[in-house]
Amino acid sequence: MASDRYLGCPVGVADAEKCARERLEKVCSMAMNRRDLLRRAAAVGAGSSLVGGTFQGFVAHAVQVSRGRMGKRSLGYGPLVPTPDKRDGAERLALPRDFHYRSFHPTGERLNETVTIPGRHDGMAAFRGPKGLTALVRNHEINGPVGAFGDSGVAYDPMAGGGTTTVLVDGFGNVEDGFVSLNGTQMNCAGGAMPWGSWITCEETVNGPDVGPDFTGGDNSLLREKHGYLFDVPSTGRSTAEPVRAAGRFAHEAAAFCHHDGAVYLTEDNFNFPSGFYRYTPPVNPMHAAHLADGGQLEMLAITGWPNADLGGVDGPAPEIGSVFECEWVAIDDPDPTFTGTSSNDEAIVAVGDQGRAAGAALFARLEGAIEDRDTIYFCSTQGGNQPPGEPPPAGFGRGRGQIWAYHAPTSTLRLIYESPSRHVLDLPDNITTSRRNTLVLCEDGDDGNYLRGLTPGGAIFDFAKNNIAGRIDDEFAGVTFSPDKQTLFVNIQARNGLTFAIWGPWEAGGF
Repeated sequence: MASDRYLGCPVGVADAEKCARERLEKVCSMAMNRRDLLRRAAAVGAGSSLVGGTFQGFVAHAVQVSRGRMGKRSLGYGPLVPTPDKRDGAERLALPRDFHYRSFHPTGERLNETVTIPGRHDGMAAFRGPKGLTALVRNHEINGPVGAFGDSGVAYDPMAGGGTTTVLVDGFGNVEDGFVSLNGTQMNCAGGAMPWGSWITCEETVNGPDVGPDFTGGDNSLLREKHGYLFDVPSTGRSTAEPVRAAGRFAHEAAAFCHHDGAVYLTEDNFNFPSGFYRYTPPVNPMHAAHLADGGQLEMLAITGWPNADLGGVDGPAPEIGSVFECEWVAIDDPDPTFTGTSSNDEAIVAVGDQGRAAGAALFARLEGAIEDRDTIYFCSTQGGNQPPGEPPPAGFGRGRGQIWAYHAPTSTLRLIYESPSRHVLDLPDNITTSRRNTLVLCEDGDDGNYLRGLTPGGAIFDFAKNNIAGRIDDEFAGVTFSPDKQTLFVNIQARNGLTFAIWGPWEAGGF
């Protein structure tokens, strides 16, 4: 567990009684520091200018829900009903009345004349395309040395099967064209839409010929290149397939750009270990360069006055909803490690994060989706929070059913704006986006049926869509994104047999 890892007995202490005494004193000291820090966090929250605006509504309502009050969902669109797919009439989603959808690009269908669509449709972003169409850039989270899809001659690694496809589609899910925009990468999980017109795709792995097998047992010696990087994919064409190595080699999940400081904020989903929240500052402002340049500085978030803050509530109670923390950033000196002697995957996957934690960086429980809105980066801690009463803990690092955090870049403060009180309210939030009304749209990756949920600026949560695919209701939602005109919501089902949905209807009638 984390406490064993970071609070172990000092090396070289032979006397077991002395070791135990020193360990106990250290634990007690950290516990007192934690209580003091949490009191200070509450005080910061009470006096912070961030208490007003959208934060206040989130916090006030979320606190009431967590205390058993105001459990009623509001600003939704009404009950969800099984709705036929406009493609073939099958009932794949349950939606509010008067909403419609069409699915497209299932695994195995033709992307174009020469390429078959790979599976594991994951993170995605929507850009303005030609002739009034939307250009969707879509990840495919494929692992293992299985060979590149598309033209292996232009692949980053011809032995890796992940990447991105770009699709030109109208607001009703009718596809006009599609092409491979990046191939030869691995485990392309999430990423982020960038204001210079690119999708940053993230590899959620550290596989490579220098690392032992991961959880799938695949033979990494067959890979030609190291993995675990960001790649810039222009919305209008093909990526150069050049990794941004200075942005780190770790289990990348999502990316969000902030105009305030010109940095790209990054989440890490380290399933069995602590995860970190990072920022990458490139050497040239990408708004000027029109791409994300390599050679910048990677840093990891730490809480001022609370080294190795346990923000996920893994080894003790999670912070209370509304807590605000003053933050600082610690440098990562070796963001792109190369391993010798074929290190184990478990060793390699914490190599970057352990550098930050050695300098006091905070610990989160699986960070996934991230989105920027007015200099604030909202992000999901999928398994953060306290374990709900009567519910089993999920597998992996963390006992909760999800937290939503907000980092305000101008003031360098972090606020916990929501914690799931139950898997029936919100179950393991993953990808995230914002709507016209600044409501957060949350994808679930739970194990008891998955939903798209809305979390409004007023703090209310509601159901918008349910996965209703027969025999597959636990397949996760991923890649949620609105079209540039906000009239269509696109979202994926991330599974071996994946597909993409276009959803439209009377958005003005509810919280989106």
